[in-house]
Amino acid sequence: MSTPTIENGAAAVTAAARRLPTEVKIVGAVVFTFVVVATPREAMWAFALYFSIVAAVCVAARIRLSWLLPRMSIELPFLVLAVLLPFAESGTRVEWLGLSLSVPGLYAAWGIVVKGTLGVLASLILAATTPVQDLPGGLTRLHVPPLITTVVLLMLRYATLLAAEAKSMDIARRSRGDDPRMLHRIGATARGVGSLFVRAYERGERVHWAMLSRGFTGAVPATGSAATRTAWAFGLMPAALAGAVCAAAWGGL
Repeated sequence: MSTPTIENGAAAVTAAARRLPTEVKIVGAVVFTFVVVATPREAMWAFALYFSIVAAVCVAARIRLSWLLPRMSIELPFLVLAVLLPFAESGTRVEWLGLSLSVPGLYAAWGIVVKGTLGVLASLILAATTPVQDLPGGLTRLHVPPLITTVVLLMLRYATLLAAEAKSMDIARRSRGDDPRMLHRIGATARGVGSLFVRAYERGERVHWAMLSRGFTGAVPATGSAATRTAWAFGLMPAALAGAVCAAAWGGL
């Protein structure tokens, strides 16, 4: 097989992975995460296979490692907790480099790290392959309650506006000689956060009345066509493989 043919095939797989209906990718990410959480933490080989599945999806969707790594910093607080567990837990203990570590704590730390990392990776893959504006439509086709879909839609629409407003308030404070890093300025910082909350609430109220005046009924209309059986089969393949690994892990105990 010639190189151009291989490249065309890889490009077709990448396009298919990114063009999957949003609801398929949401269900696939959620099912994969639940399967990972349900896997016994003692079955370490199973988690190695999960990482292989994640790596294969990243390669198929052409998601770069340089894009994933900075965004994985969101799990750092959980890693700090995991580091403390081997010292804080009771039970059987082992000695390592002069440290007394709890065996149940080591297993608990391992479970938090590996399951948390896989869950974050699944959500990042969803974010990398799904345009933000497609999420409300996918949630609607999954029959998520309209109120939740509306909240998600408005959050996605106005989060950037609130961030820009918070930045402009910070610039205004600094231009007047304020330094929020100083401890005695914590009161001014708290008042700024409160002012931003009030502005966000007032903006939300104005937007709500404007939407009602334009005939908004409380439900986000579903745009696009429903996913086909082929799309469901292709999109849920990683989750199905993960489910088979989880079943084998429980069967081997």
